[in-house]
Amino acid sequence: MIFHHITDWDDAYSNGANIAGGNRWPEAWVAPAQAYRDELTAAGRAELGQSYGAKPRNRFDLFLPEGKPKGLVVFIHGGYWYSLDNSYWSHLARGANERGFAVAMPTYTLCPEVRIADIVVEVAAAIETAAAKIEGPIHLTGHSAGGHLVSRMISATSPLKPNVRARIGNTVSISGVHDLRPLMRTKMNANLRIDAEEAQTESPVLLEPGPDARLFCWVGANERAEFIRLNDLLANVWTGLGASTGHYAEPDKHHFNVVDGLADPWHALTCTLLGER
Repeated sequence: MIFHHITDWDDAYSNGANIAGGNRWPEAWVAPAQAYRDELTAAGRAELGQSYGAKPRNRFDLFLPEGKPKGLVVFIHGGYWYSLDNSYWSHLARGANERGFAVAMPTYTLCPEVRIADIVVEVAAAIETAAAKIEGPIHLTGHSAGGHLVSRMISATSPLKPNVRARIGNTVSISGVHDLRPLMRTKMNANLRIDAEEAQTESPVLLEPGPDARLFCWVGANERAEFIRLNDLLANVWTGLGASTGHYAEPDKHHFNVVDGLADPWHALTCTLLGER
């Protein structure tokens, strides 16, 4: 019989150090993201730096398709809630844009200036502001910490207003950190400041899904074991609580390139998000 026991929690949640050439990221995203912003700006289809609140990072970029949007996709970035911003992932809007959807990419105030619970409220405000600009269904996706944040948006305690929550169709959490409790054992918690109370109220695996929640959990098959575990865990827990769920480990993908499919309009990740083939 084999027992599994984690002794090094920092290593369990360390991505770049455990990927060959992992130090290429996040820099590897900068050029393609800038190129896509430039392309859509030149086409008159980028509305950059839109405000959704009073704080400096309460901004989102909106990328528009050709013609009237079918609806809205919102992508929430990762960085363990304490690093990066939305500018690294602009190119990932291409897939949904080419399928006729507008794509909003917010950034948010980082820890330790705020707590994770505060970021949840900011993300809800960003979604509501973008939703007021674009009619139709809303699909949510996010990577890593962003996967946690979009899952929170469709939980029973979501801060989203009911009229916006009712428009949400599919939510895809990509390599989502769905349980905050293990992070309390890592060095990064000096920035995150997660305590037992916040872990209880902000961990999707400890929350009920909201009404009619449709959640798909997507992870790279070559990711750290903790990310694969958390991917399957939330889907399994919420299935037992009445949500429509699915989970998948994409072969040959690690924590950084698992998001690449969003740039392809017909990749399975984009099709799962949009609910269309």
